[in-house]
Amino acid sequence: MASNGDAKHAFAPVLKALETLQSNVDKSRKTQAHEFLNQFQKSPEAWTSTISLLQSQDAAPEARLFAATTLKGKITYDLNQLPRNTLPQLRSSLLSLLSSVAAGPKPIRTQLCVCLAILAVQMTEWKNVLQSVVDTLGKDPQSITCMLEFVHVLPEEVTEGRKINLAEDELATRTQELLEDQAPEVLQLLIQYSQSSGRSLEYVLVIHTDFPALGLAAVDPQLLDCITTWLRELPLSGIVESPLLDTVMNALSSDKSFDAAVECLCSIVRETRDVDECMSTIQTLYPRIISLKPRIAAAIDKEDNEAFKGITKIFAETGESWVVLIARLPAQFRDLVEAVLECAARDTEHEAVGLTFIFWYELKQYLELQTYEAARTQYADIYSRLVDVMIRHLEYPRPEDGDETDLFDGDREQEEKFREYRHQMGDVLKDCCEVIGVSECLKKSYDNIQAWISQNASSARDGQIPNWQSLEAPLFSMRAMGRQVSPNEEIMLPSLIPLITQIPDHDKVRFQAVMALGRYTEWTAKHPDTLQAQLNYIMGAFEHSSLEVKNAAALAFRFFCTDCAGLLKGYVDHLHQFYDSQLDKLNLTSQSEITEGVAAVIAQLPINQIYPAFKMYCDPVLNRFKTMAQSASNEKLKFALADRLELLVPFLQWIQPFVEPSQPHPAVQYCQEMFPVLSQIANAFSSFPALLEKVCRCWRQMVLSYRTAMTPLLPQLAESLASGFNQSKQGCFLWATDSIIREFSEGTENVDSATSDAIFSFYEQQATASLRTFSDVAPEELPDVIDDFFRLETSILLYYPQKRLLSPLSPPIIQAATAALTLLKEDTLLQILHFLRDLLAYGSETWPYPIWDSTTSSQTPRPTPPDIRSNVVSLWMSNGEVIVQRVLTGMMYSFPRDCIPDASGVLLGMFEMLPEATTGWVAGTVAALPEGSVIQRERERLVGGIQERVVKGEFRKVRAMLQDFTTGYRRRNVNVREGLGRLEATRFKFEG
Repeated sequence: MASNGDAKHAFAPVLKALETLQSNVDKSRKTQAHEFLNQFQKSPEAWTSTISLLQSQDAAPEARLFAATTLKGKITYDLNQLPRNTLPQLRSSLLSLLSSVAAGPKPIRTQLCVCLAILAVQMTEWKNVLQSVVDTLGKDPQSITCMLEFVHVLPEEVTEGRKINLAEDELATRTQELLEDQAPEVLQLLIQYSQSSGRSLEYVLVIHTDFPALGLAAVDPQLLDCITTWLRELPLSGIVESPLLDTVMNALSSDKSFDAAVECLCSIVRETRDVDECMSTIQTLYPRIISLKPRIAAAIDKEDNEAFKGITKIFAETGESWVVLIARLPAQFRDLVEAVLECAARDTEHEAVGLTFIFWYELKQYLELQTYEAARTQYADIYSRLVDVMIRHLEYPRPEDGDETDLFDGDREQEEKFREYRHQMGDVLKDCCEVIGVSECLKKSYDNIQAWISQNASSARDGQIPNWQSLEAPLFSMRAMGRQVSPNEEIMLPSLIPLITQIPDHDKVRFQAVMALGRYTEWTAKHPDTLQAQLNYIMGAFEHSSLEVKNAAALAFRFFCTDCAGLLKGYVDHLHQFYDSQLDKLNLTSQSEITEGVAAVIAQLPINQIYPAFKMYCDPVLNRFKTMAQSASNEKLKFALADRLELLVPFLQWIQPFVEPSQPHPAVQYCQEMFPVLSQIANAFSSFPALLEKVCRCWRQMVLSYRTAMTPLLPQLAESLASGFNQSKQGCFLWATDSIIREFSEGTENVDSATSDAIFSFYEQQATASLRTFSDVAPEELPDVIDDFFRLETSILLYYPQKRLLSPLSPPIIQAATAALTLLKEDTLLQILHFLRDLLAYGSETWPYPIWDSTTSSQTPRPTPPDIRSNVVSLWMSNGEVIVQRVLTGMMYSFPRDCIPDASGVLLGMFEMLPEATTGWVAGTVAALPEGSVIQRERERLVGGIQERVVKGEFRKVRAMLQDFTTGYRRRNVNVREGLGRLEATRFKFEG
């Protein structure tokens, strides 16, 4: 071990790099410092220098903390760098260091406790872990803190053992030794310490001497933390029936230990979720928890918000854990439900009420069942009061200074939190509807509105409404409950709906009233006598001065049109006048909303009226396109043109009448008029991707909506898509191509063989152009194009499998996929991996898609044609080694987490198709990993395990092994090792 002076000298470059990271220097110097520190943390020299620096009392706390963090990483990932016979010395050094930092700093002490716990997991020859730690740290009053912290972190580090390089059986054995076997001694230790003065544990594990209950240790938060982390290992009855329960309950009276006691008690309760198994424990806990009920009012009286939140958390989580008992035994557990309601009712700061939301939902789930119908009746009054509580909490704050322009005194975070809370409280109101019925809940909204009218209506005038918060809140509650209300409700809505349309004008009240009406449009569709008044109220809101109210009006208008289209189809001309006059006054979202609404009405027209209506609404839009396109000389105007193009899409989505194939399609007739305008825009703005995406979206929607009726337009569409991609290299043209592949696939009704052949030729044209682009440009510059291309590939495999799999384009396409696996964009990687998995499926003996037998309602497997299977196998034999390298490298280094299942799925498919070859490719890839990144024993264990399971045909176990190996490798090496040596990717080249 080096001297402190030598360590400080060796550590000088590290200290300098740390100083650089923390100083205000340029980014390049910080990057260099970060890379240097990464290399240092992985180097063998770090062992000696970090321990020596930690032993140096005059080193800066920041440097010692970095040394402790580095040491934790070394023990976790690099223990194989040390000879096995030096581990006892490392253990002694850690125990000595812990004694030296007993008084702090706490972050360093915590890191060293974690170091010792991780060493204990891996040092399998160390059998008496707890005893030796207590012997070393439990005698000195100052070091008891370290001992308790070690006891606290040990279960956490053992359960995180998959980070450590131990085999599954070794880890299971070590878990048994460190946790299950030690549990009785830990329980005794915690009991003895809770009754001690907290000054010494010299005899606790040796003689088990009883200590007088002096109360000092009983309020130690670390004791409570230890109980919490050991709960899953200790017998729950041993805790509840021991003095430890008194310790936890009494700790709730101490400010020092309150938070830890709340978490500990909640953890104990969570362990009793299996109520039938834990009934005796619950019977012990229930009266102790109910005894906390007076503390709700006490915390409110003292204005102690933290204490109130803690008590609320206890009652809410207890309710969640015992919810089945609450439903099963309502008389016995009603006090608990009352306590949760009191917590929700007394929360004036909106900080604790959210803790109760899950409980109300969970209890509602049981009360809905017929089995608990009696309980629903007994809890109905509580849920009724809960509606009142929620409506009251929904009210906006009343500013003390009377300034209505800023209700939250400039605190935007608090305002956003309140808005979020309102929607969560709306969910609770939905739960109440399920329990006590929507009519009773709506009556409460109605009563609140009527109460406001009786008290304030006489003094209200537009824009100036006294006590408006009490009017807006029940309107919000009514809106929130709308989803639960049946269109056939006849008790409250016939009174409520007319009442809303007469409410005086105020920004927030009008907004909420309009949104509430928009929620009940399905009801309105069945009560047409109320439609006119509501529609007048909503259309009037478009002239409101508030932007929020206008936006709400547009949304409500959409709902009215979509749900009441049958009632409005006679007013197409009037709606067109409204649409034309309002469109340019609204923002983009609202323009889309009202466009969707009028499109829904047009869709209800008879066939012979669709074309003229389509033309009446869209001709002005197209004319605006032409005018805007002529003057779109800068980026702002081009984006405005793109936004305007988006308005065509709702018409194409909604206007989909059924037309016999032999008859002309009225919507396609108008699409033929629309197509030249879109083509001209695409040609004129080929260098502006945002506009091209909108054009392609329109074309794609035409195909998806009108399917084979688009056949007359196919030649023009294919030509525009091909020329557009060649000119712009934008993936949106491939995205639109995909829709043609899907809707005009082989065997589709009304698609003849000549058409399908032409479409496949069109696909080959697009694929060839794409491959040329991939050859010329690096993958990282084309992630979106690559994404769209492999979406197209997935579709062509599904709809034209035989032609695609026998195509000469197969080799370069799989090579392009392999090259693109170096990308970092998650969506693109997932699409490539999906394509590879789909391709592998055709290499099996059985065709991926069985034949459906309608007579027997069953699926019949069919064999893969020999020529196709041979082609696929040959393709993977030629490219499999590089694909294995790329996939494994991605799993170890660069793939986002969500890509790992599909990446391992590719390897699984390869093992199933080519087991021996894939085994060799995996072994070669692992052998090529950088020296020192994985020990030889681990390589041999992986390859040997794969070979063993391949022989047995256990390919899914091979997949799991590779996932575990790459996960462990990534934890040890990612972001700290430079390069992959001879595993570096090569650029894709296409000569076609």
